[in-house]
Amino acid sequence: MSRTFQVDLRGVVDLLSRHLYSSPRVYVRELLQNAVDAVTARRALDPACPAAITVVAGDGVLDIADSGIGLTETQVHELLATIGRSSKRDELGFQRHEFLGQFGIGLLSAFLVADEVRVVTRAAGGGPAVGWTGRSDGTYAIGPGERDAPGTTVTLTARPGAEPWFVPETVADLAALYGSMLPFEVTVDGRAISGGGPPWARDDRTPGQRQADLVGYAQDTLGFTPFDVVELAVPAAGLTGVAYVLPFPASPAEHGGHRVYLKRMLLAESAPGLLPDWAFFARCVVDAGELRPTASREALYDDGELEATREALGDQLRGWLVGLARTAPERLNRFLGIHHLGVKALALHDDEMLRLVDQWWPVETNVGRMTMAEFRGRYGVLRYCATTDEYQQLAGVAAAQDIAVINGGYTYDSELAERMRALEPDLAVTRLDPSDLTTAFSELDSATALATRPFVTAAQRHLDRLGCEVVLREFEPVNLPVLYLLDRAAAFAGELRATKEQVDELWAGVLSAFEKPADDRPQLVLNHRNPLVRRISRLDDDTLRGLAVESLYGQALLFGRHPIRPADAALLNRSFLGLLEQAVPGEEAR
Repeated sequence: MSRTFQVDLRGVVDLLSRHLYSSPRVYVRELLQNAVDAVTARRALDPACPAAITVVAGDGVLDIADSGIGLTETQVHELLATIGRSSKRDELGFQRHEFLGQFGIGLLSAFLVADEVRVVTRAAGGGPAVGWTGRSDGTYAIGPGERDAPGTTVTLTARPGAEPWFVPETVADLAALYGSMLPFEVTVDGRAISGGGPPWARDDRTPGQRQADLVGYAQDTLGFTPFDVVELAVPAAGLTGVAYVLPFPASPAEHGGHRVYLKRMLLAESAPGLLPDWAFFARCVVDAGELRPTASREALYDDGELEATREALGDQLRGWLVGLARTAPERLNRFLGIHHLGVKALALHDDEMLRLVDQWWPVETNVGRMTMAEFRGRYGVLRYCATTDEYQQLAGVAAAQDIAVINGGYTYDSELAERMRALEPDLAVTRLDPSDLTTAFSELDSATALATRPFVTAAQRHLDRLGCEVVLREFEPVNLPVLYLLDRAAAFAGELRATKEQVDELWAGVLSAFEKPADDRPQLVLNHRNPLVRRISRLDDDTLRGLAVESLYGQALLFGRHPIRPADAALLNRSFLGLLEQAVPGEEAR
């Protein structure tokens, strides 16, 4: 035997207030929504009928009256008394997409602030007025009502504690917030709060006045003067609106929300997901007709329609950027100075934006700031350092060897350098490896190499315990005595060894499988052109020579901003104190 579910209205209202709606203030929106839909339904039958919504608030009571289609007694029984039913359903003969409401729970939001809801309605098709009184305990009563013209009046009386939501100023502010763009006349306590329409609507304003109105709207509503205004339109989604380009930097990690209207009723002040992630430099104000709201009507439902709309809006913002490059390069440079991260993020997968970045965005190089296009044209190759630390370690020495290199340590710059092959498939793009520098350094002549071999052997002996290879070369600049070069293979091997020392025997055995037999050791390159290095190479005292080499090793680590291991710190301390001992005479020498 089948049975009918019993519904605890108090439990449903508690569910709405705690888990569906973010605030009781939505009751004004839901009542406005019902009134707008009722007027829409009547106008579909009689386009000449009045279209007015009147709100009166005071003394803990709120009345909202509309000149809409109204309900018959049968429809009141069927629609108002059944949770999940809606007066906008197809039983009234209209397609759902013409209306704002979809879930049949709008009237229930009134119970967030009231224990009793009184509805008096009269159907436009004729018949007497009907009164319906619903209570938060789940009971209701139906009887005769008094209303001369077709339409509906909903009356709420504040429950204890909800009186602040019925203050006239609060009701007026909420009605203006949600309904200021509605196409019907809406008044609150005699004051009109609608009728202006969207500020981007096409009308008889001059282009200059229209642009000024759009900027003024951003100033009044969003709180900033935009860098630029981009008009938006996605006919498939019934969407029109504007994107305001922010005049200040925005974090890519903080995707700002957008002001979204649904059929000119405010849906959300900060709706996410309307634009692609890369477009974090823009805030939108749009009105959509075909996008679906979530059940709470405080966000957009992320479905295929929204995804297609998001892609279309992204294309329009991309087009604005490309147009700026063609027509207003100075403004483009100003924009890039503010929002380069968003543009570079787009350039990672968009060739048009990659061309824009290539031509317009200057990068840091060891031969001055220039665009990648300029760098490529001058040197024929894109050579970059992948991290800022790596760049700081190598840039100066590379410049002295006439090797131009880009600092790819800034966000996306390394990836963009690699992406440049999409524009020029034959372009040489390479990451600078420290070993590239050693090949640019000059070898010693045979006589000098033979004469300095004992010194190199002794220096190697002192640094063997640190896993470092000593090399003697000649390079610029002369005032740089030593350079510590750690190529990627050596860095990986060092990290692998350090990790093995910290894990248990089982994991150490697993990591051993990644070890390579090759001699991947960092190099300490001593500059034979440096006078200090030449003097050290001629020392006869092995102790003093060892202290000097160890000191040069420590100086190279510090100059290159390399991490200092405990063994390195101990060596630095020992060599420093040893040199002081050599430099400062003891008591015996006095």
